[in-house]
Amino acid sequence: MKGIVAKNGELIWTDLQAPEPGPGQVLVKTLTCGICGTDLHARGHIHDFLKGLAKSGTPLSTDPENGIVFGHEFCGEILDHGRGGQKFKVGTRVVGLPFLTGPRGAEYVGYSDAFPGGFAERMVLTEKLLFEVPNGLPSEHAALTEPFSVGAHAVARAGRDLENAAIMVIGCGPIGLAVIAALKARGVGPVIGLDYSAGRRAFAEAMGADEVVDPTRETQTEVWARYKAGKRGPRSVAFECVGRPGVAQTVIDEAPANALVMVIGNVLEDCYIDQVIAFNKELDIRFSMNYSPAEFKTTLDDLAEGRIATDNIITDIISPENTPQAFEDLKDPEKHAKIVVKFD
Repeated sequence: MKGIVAKNGELIWTDLQAPEPGPGQVLVKTLTCGICGTDLHARGHIHDFLKGLAKSGTPLSTDPENGIVFGHEFCGEILDHGRGGQKFKVGTRVVGLPFLTGPRGAEYVGYSDAFPGGFAERMVLTEKLLFEVPNGLPSEHAALTEPFSVGAHAVARAGRDLENAAIMVIGCGPIGLAVIAALKARGVGPVIGLDYSAGRRAFAEAMGADEVVDPTRETQTEVWARYKAGKRGPRSVAFECVGRPGVAQTVIDEAPANALVMVIGNVLEDCYIDQVIAFNKELDIRFSMNYSPAEFKTTLDDLAEGRIATDNIITDIISPENTPQAFEDLKDPEKHAKIVVKFD
């Protein structure tokens, strides 16, 4: 089989050994796979990513020097079963959570050097973590279940704090758009999308944001003041969806007292938060990562039933050998939101 191998910052379309499913696992043919912002960051900062996982108590055995096949936003077709399971028939289209257990223990599909991710023609996945794609949902849209589940989980983490709140989504890339979609599905707001890119602000409007803001024209502080957010008005809730050093601190600097700051952007480099500012403002700060199986299934159903529309944010569908160029193209926020790799 063939796939895109990431090594030393390079992405190479090359021959690979096909994986074999173990107990409770399935072999799937990759149909589609989205390119995630974390993939873009991990290309140059995979060692920092793995170091962060180890520090947080969830180490992986991945050795980047062996090469990694990225891709965790996938839709595939079941080809074969390992021992001990046959929940789905051969030929079933599935999406699922990108986690499995191998001889070395826990593996993260898409960031493992032992199991290929969705930028390869074949994958091994955990069968009990998969869901059948319903209602004829196209495979390129089904692959977006994973990133939109991240948004659903972040909104769930904010919980009742979203009631009677002014809500700002900072960064309207794919994860910010997923957060906007989840907020609008819940019926809360107003939802304000903030991004330097005119293209991304347009994507946020298409996803349902009540207002979009160019931060070169109006700061976060000025927007909060305009909505009278703070002690005398609705609570301010900020979702940081950029994942670059210093952005979370800017949100903290400009947030009103007693605000809730939800951090979803995953910074793979060293950064810090000034506790004095957060302390004096009595801010609530929550971090949000991944999703539960139930949130994943609900998001899949929302996509299949049209409650979340993704037509406007899939800006290109490419063949796998063009993946390296797509990583470069995604640096242009004016043109692209989500690029999906599609296999024959």
